[in-house]
Amino acid sequence: MSAQPKKQKKRIEEIRRIELIEAAYRIFIRDGLKGLTTTRICHEAGMSQGILTYYFKDKEEVLFEMVRHANRILMDEVVMRLRAARTRWDRILAVVDGNFPESRFERNTANAWISFYAEAAHNERYARLQRLFYRRLRSNLAAELAPVLEREEIAPFVLGFAAMLDGIWLRRGHSDADISLLQAKQLLVQYTRNSLGETAVKRLQMLPSGE
Repeated sequence: MSAQPKKQKKRIEEIRRIELIEAAYRIFIRDGLKGLTTTRICHEAGMSQGILTYYFKDKEEVLFEMVRHANRILMDEVVMRLRAARTRWDRILAVVDGNFPESRFERNTANAWISFYAEAAHNERYARLQRLFYRRLRSNLAAELAPVLEREEIAPFVLGFAAMLDGIWLRRGHSDADISLLQAKQLLVQYTRNSLGETAVKRLQMLPSGE
């Protein structure tokens, strides 16, 4: 008889945790990591001030879960586009598009991620999440590049791709007018074309996705 109430309580706790994580994410996008205080997170979630420590060990735990949530949103964007791709070149373009979601390519989001990168420099938990992002980026690109690049050539290409990606977001954080969404995508696609060469690009355009 007691099993049902326990399951219901667990479900309510999961919902409250998600609500607090999503509230933290909204503040993160608006104000970056420095804007994330326990009071603001609880207020944003519409909960009483002390409730965060009931569902999380401390504020650091909710911030870590919030960054995982933010990363998941970005990764889901990439996966959705990868599934719709028909050729290997389409899949590379899907990675580009997924890393520049139209609804999020704005100054606040850029500065929020810049604040995370700065924190990751001396926070090992954040650094692990950052490394996970780069590993997935490499995995997504390497699988498509195998027919046109030697194994030892893939790592330098991905390093340059990631550096371009980071640099574009950094530039976006400087100003609302510095770089448009279209320019951001064009820069990364042009880097890819220049690095691979047109012969390799044409091969990728002819190869069906997954072959």
